[in-house]
Amino acid sequence: MNRPSHAGLRHLALNVRDLAAMKRFYVDLLGFAVEWEPDSDNVYLSSGIDNLALHTGTGVGGRSISDSRPPGQTLDHLGLIVREADDVDRWAAFLESRGVTIDARPRTHRDGARSCYFRDPDGNKVQVIHHPPISGKT
Repeated sequence: MNRPSHAGLRHLALNVRDLAAMKRFYVDLLGFAVEWEPDSDNVYLSSGIDNLALHTGTGVGGRSISDSRPPGQTLDHLGLIVREADDVDRWAAFLESRGVTIDARPRTHRDGARSCYFRDPDGNKVQVIHHPPISGKT
């Protein structure tokens, strides 16, 4: 099986203590725009070619932040962007064929994104994601 292509590392998710302060910092100081704010625990920002997810409270997937990361670690996961939604499924099949355990099977999210999750050798969570607002951009 040939390795699928991806469009680079343009998605990062951080667990944060003060969502309002982090949102102000990234929007007001660094110029990111709010892409989507589905609830009081999550905000998704973009410069137009990337996606920065900020999570607090229960974090991504409804887990407590303390359950999803070691003490002091703010990285929730890193995301590799793919061009097409079907590329997520191709990546999952490719990784499994190479002995990588898929922690979260490919699925479509509330915002129309499609992704799967696995871990790198150090245990960092990696997401392969088709995120429609940025997946087609170079």
